[in-house]
Amino acid sequence: MSCCNTTNELPRKHDLSRRINADEKRLLNCRAVDVNQLMPLKYKWAWEHYLNGCANHWMPTEVPMQRDIELWKSNRLTADERLIILRTLGFFSTAESLVGNNIVLAIFKHITNPEARQYLLRQSFEEAIHTHTFHYICESLGLDEREVFNMYHEVNSIHEKDAFEMKLTEDIIRPDFSTDTVEGARRFVKNLVGFYVIMEGIFFYSGFVMMLSFHRQNRMTGVGEQFQYILRDETIHLNFGIDLINGIKAENPEIWTSEFQRELQDLIGQAVELEVAYAEDCLPRGILGLNTGLFREYVQHIADRRLERIDLQPKYGSKNPFPWMSETIDLGKEKNFFETRVTEYQTGGSLEW
Repeated sequence: MSCCNTTNELPRKHDLSRRINADEKRLLNCRAVDVNQLMPLKYKWAWEHYLNGCANHWMPTEVPMQRDIELWKSNRLTADERLIILRTLGFFSTAESLVGNNIVLAIFKHITNPEARQYLLRQSFEEAIHTHTFHYICESLGLDEREVFNMYHEVNSIHEKDAFEMKLTEDIIRPDFSTDTVEGARRFVKNLVGFYVIMEGIFFYSGFVMMLSFHRQNRMTGVGEQFQYILRDETIHLNFGIDLINGIKAENPEIWTSEFQRELQDLIGQAVELEVAYAEDCLPRGILGLNTGLFREYVQHIADRRLERIDLQPKYGSKNPFPWMSETIDLGKEKNFFETRVTEYQTGGSLEW
């Protein structure tokens, strides 16, 4: 059979009435628009987050680990310093998988906007890269991978944080779950707050402070560089999640009751205590200029910032005891951030903040 059109038949006339109007798009429960049709964009912020994620592309194997290997094999790290490194790797190695699973199993199918879905696809790939990173670190340092990746079953403070998040996923992946009702939409937003605001916006930050404290002292520089890249990714994840939450609120104002706001504030309050308990577990004695009192203050400080960004009242009033972290997060100030990469990505220089 020939694939060519041998007749004089003209193509069918396009049905212009079926072209998408961007104003018809919605983040949840959109029945009027095909989720496969990306353009025209309605939520330009989602597309910008996607482009920023692409511009920040990296792979852990680009980062040299020789200095870290030499330091790890030496006697120049104390037992407490080794504990911090192992506990941080133990938490992150599983937490990144939980975030990826939540995107794929719980979030993606309920978001009915193609540009937001485009970013979620990018983010899920980044979560896989982060999990790959912890395997690469374990392999480089000669760590027991079973010990590190199973730590969420063996260390209570890690288990409690992960269990807190897994409960939120379980609520959404049930076969009868739907966002069609007000209560369903609230549960979905609660999941988003749990993963974007709490997991990526609070639970990760004690680990960032600990590992980047080594990096500031020019120790564990390969691990520190990879944590910088992860922090850069997480900043975009957090910003996307907050835009998504605020966008759903704007389109579904009936869900944002004072009672629901108090429920979310209580959820974030629980998360603060879990994160402080984790910091205490990692720091039985103060080292690296860090102690548990400073971490309580820091976790409360960032929790207040997250509350404000989703239009909730801050509750702690704590100051930031680690001002250097603000400079690290504002990675536009990082001079030559990409210069140590083995493979130079031209897109790395195009990322603007």
